Amino acid sequence: MIGRRGVLAASAAAMVAPSVVSAQGGVERTLRVIPQANLTSVDPVWTTAVVTRNHAFMIYDQICAQDSKGEIQPQMAEGWTIADDQLSWTFTLREGLAFHDGERVLAKDAVASIKRWARRDPFMQVLIGNVAEVEALDDRRFRFRLHRPVPLLSMALGQTQFPCFVMPERIASTDAFTQIRETVGSGPFRFIAGEWNPGQRAVWAKNERYVPRQGAVDGLAGGRVPKIDRIEWTIITDPATSANAMSQGEQDYWEYPLHDLLPLLRRNREVVVQQRLLDGTYGVCRFNTLQPPFNNPAIRRAVAMAVDQRDYLRAVAGEDPAGWGVCEGVFTCGTALANESGSEILKTRSIERAKQALVAAGYKGEKVVLIAPGDYPQINALSLVTADLLQRIGMNVEFVSTDWGTLIQRRASKEPVERGGWSVFHTTSSGQALSLPVYHLFLRANAASAWFGWPDEPAIEQLRREWVQTGDPAESRRIAEQLNAKALESMYYIPLGFYWQPSAWRRNVTGVFRAPATVFWNIGKG
Repeated sequence: MIGRRGVLAASAAAMVAPSVVSAQGGVERTLRVIPQANLTSVDPVWTTAVVTRNHAFMIYDQICAQDSKGEIQPQMAEGWTIADDQLSWTFTLREGLAFHDGERVLAKDAVASIKRWARRDPFMQVLIGNVAEVEALDDRRFRFRLHRPVPLLSMALGQTQFPCFVMPERIASTDAFTQIRETVGSGPFRFIAGEWNPGQRAVWAKNERYVPRQGAVDGLAGGRVPKIDRIEWTIITDPATSANAMSQGEQDYWEYPLHDLLPLLRRNREVVVQQRLLDGTYGVCRFNTLQPPFNNPAIRRAVAMAVDQRDYLRAVAGEDPAGWGVCEGVFTCGTALANESGSEILKTRSIERAKQALVAAGYKGEKVVLIAPGDYPQINALSLVTADLLQRIGMNVEFVSTDWGTLIQRRASKEPVERGGWSVFHTTSSGQALSLPVYHLFLRANAASAWFGWPDEPAIEQLRREWVQTGDPAESRRIAEQLNAKALESMYYIPLGFYWQPSAWRRNVTGVFRAPATVFWNIGKG
């Protein structure tokens, strides 16, 4: 078992480490942020990386959005109407919407953005067979024409996990599997591409043209007001240096502080440490099902037999069980669909039985390439536990330590490991994103169109379609139990439980509110 990371001793020394300072003036109008990870892709359709989504929430806007109760509210849309036969939805954009380049936001921009996003979004992929056409009616109105009713359409458009952000038509016309490089949106902030240096820094400026929606902010819905002139992300890979920068007032906001350093931060009267995210953070071990050895489900199941979620959660969040929770199923614990049908394998927790199962599965010593982000402490901790576990059950492990930005690029490769591919990596997700089959990115198993790892399980896809079509809570629950059992039979990913991830900010940072994602509108400095 991997011990606790050796950062506590280093942290005390780091309190006198060299300062991390802003290169720009106007500190009182600049929010200086230590983000969760390095920003290497600016395309929220091409990648599901949360750091890219956080960037996108600043520069883009949504047609509709989720409030703090999870309900969908109009955002860019003034509203929408549904025909009596339920076969058409007509959306009207509100007045005053403009892109950062000064061009009006038109219905055709929304239509192009919806079409590009729909090719990659797991939720919309389930619904798209019911959509006959999405078309602009005039400058402000666009319409969905449907083959059959789609009551979940607004939920898909307004979701938080994989948001439908609106881009100019000329950019949204880019193929969904090609990364965009241009960052023109209509959101509260503008991306300053000339100051972007991946691995070091990213900068946004207030969008003076932005007209917020009327009303108070509620979750991700309501008035998104830019209250700061400039936001600077500084990439600091050493947690102790980050803690020092926060304590000395050289940084204003730390998105994901290392749990080991929370007591130190709490002792500083000028620093606030609170749980800002509405949900727990769920860990995931993801297999590449295309390449040996994890193209063999029996080998994947053998690994799962050795997993004890408590080892992973302690490695990230410490010994206090109030900071984490075991969750041995695929749906968010405490939600309507949470169940443990077929979860017995995750209760095995035995290295010896895993060794025996690995031999029986026919493992022949193939190399396992585990890629881990050294600059992302929480995910790196999960990775280290798995590396140790794989070695203990007798697998030939190559541990590749890289940065998070490189990892999210490399995980897109379907090549064998000897040609730059991968075998296993780890990531995390909010609980909200795992609560329903249509949101659940890791559950999707539609082969080449699935998330990285590309599992091919037609039975899973059929169950997801059945879930969308049922309106009966008992039937919904029955399908969820079948999904849990089938996913853990195939074991194309291993659930690792959840932990609570606080954020930290200086006491002069105002307007911080709880939300299902890290967003920076409505935040100022006193």
